Amino acid sequence: MPTSRIFQESVRELLHRPGEMRERSREIEAPERLGEGLARVPEGERIDLDARLESVHEGILVTAEARTTVHAECGRCLRAFTTPFRVEFQELFAYTPTEADEYGVHGDHVDLEPPLRDAVVLALPFQPVCRPDCPGLDPESGEPREAGAAAEPDAVDPRWAALAGFLAEEEDVDRSTDPEGN
Repeated sequence: MPTSRIFQESVRELLHRPGEMRERSREIEAPERLGEGLARVPEGERIDLDARLESVHEGILVTAEARTTVHAECGRCLRAFTTPFRVEFQELFAYTPTEADEYGVHGDHVDLEPPLRDAVVLALPFQPVCRPDCPGLDPESGEPREAGAAAEPDAVDPRWAALAGFLAEEEDVDRSTDPEGN
């Protein structure tokens, strides 16, 4: 898939000038949905990107921070929510990339989309929660529990009811041998 020109960063004035540096801030839109599962950055979501580009002997070193909003479903109660999201990444764009997974300088520009996409997708939570104390779903009704609501005691599984009878008998025996309950 061709990369949007908005992700192309000109490095003409930095090429083969180790020690030169330039900073760039911009607001871009996610070109496609980033992430699968419960957490994602939808297509068109605003991403604030601050990048520092430094010329080094091997290529252009990019250090960046991206800020956006993640749209997610809570892994406990399944409610939809949004949350601010921040990720940092650093990549070397080599003048002559030697590995298939290395990023390279293309002419007089670098393409920031692949490392940005990789950083965002890898930093998304696998099990996002709407809040740390989310009580999750009620196991009987399947509806979200309300925070602070008292949980009803678990009903005894009928397959284990006979064992509960043994426990009650044992407690009766303990009380009869120790009348003070110590």
